[in-house]
Amino acid sequence: MSPRLPGVRTRLTDLAEQAGVSTATVSRVLNGKPGVAGETRQAVLAALDVLGYERPSALRARPAGLIGLVVPELSNPVFPAFAQAIESQLASRGYTPLLCTQSPGGTTEDEYVETLIDHAVDGIVFVSGKHADTRASTERYQRLRGRGLPIVLINGYAEGIDAPFVSPDDAASVELSVRHLVALGHRRIGMAIGPDRFVPARRKIAAFVAQLVRHGLAADEAAGREHVSLTLYTLEGGQAAAGELFDSGHTAVVCGSDLMALGAVRAAHARGLSVPDDVSVVGYDDSPLVAFTDPPLTTVRQPVADMAHAAVSALLTEIHGERAPRAELLFVPELVVRGSTGAAPQG
Repeated sequence: MSPRLPGVRTRLTDLAEQAGVSTATVSRVLNGKPGVAGETRQAVLAALDVLGYERPSALRARPAGLIGLVVPELSNPVFPAFAQAIESQLASRGYTPLLCTQSPGGTTEDEYVETLIDHAVDGIVFVSGKHADTRASTERYQRLRGRGLPIVLINGYAEGIDAPFVSPDDAASVELSVRHLVALGHRRIGMAIGPDRFVPARRKIAAFVAQLVRHGLAADEAAGREHVSLTLYTLEGGQAAAGELFDSGHTAVVCGSDLMALGAVRAAHARGLSVPDDVSVVGYDDSPLVAFTDPPLTTVRQPVADMAHAAVSALLTEIHGERAPRAELLFVPELVVRGSTGAAPQG
């Protein structure tokens, strides 16, 4: 008999679609019936967690422990994507995630860490935290490791921290973007990127300048830096930086995030320029909904799911008393070509 829950038909359909199985399989799992492969059963349970449904009491595993998850503010869609992917991975392995989101002027990373320690978490995952800021001290992480608390750090790298690091290959993402634009005939390519105090921005800038020199678009590194506009990782920041680049004759802009890229599109429209007929824009992250903007955004897809899986696996390895690799794990991104890039304008 199916669970007596409101909207059960919709629920079964949603769960089946999320888990990639039939509604009959979902029903068997929810009713605790045999004949379902372990991997399939876990997929259904993960779908319950991801869609926000409460597990039936008979299916609730005893929590294996608490894991802290510290992420920046959720205004950039990639951070909720990371949070969801990591929480799903943790839940599927029996751990309860405690999500801590930062906002300007709100609770700091260090304050969140103290709270998580008070809750006796078994480990902490940091996404784009202070470890990504080259001006921040790494002592906070060394203290955590000194206490024997397992940690994993995503998107950013700092020497001297005894912990696993998981990052996208920022240099590869820029190479993909520039190569795509050069193939379309663009010779004046600019970059709109966030503050270069942060490791991902610093890596992207270095790779961008190297690509301009490699393709003969800049004589040397100093000349290449003139095509980089530093700004904030916001829509408004992208609009301001891209506007400067368009005004100085650039026909294409590589952006540090999808939000910035949407700002670049807005800057083009404000100048009466068509995207992609007059100028081309490349984003970064492949955030939800950018495939449905006007025009659909060409972007570099950050491998969020794979990175989340690697981060959780490394953390649980540490929690279980084994040592995870300390070499930074770099994940190759993917260029997703849509409607915001096109052939360079003639003349």
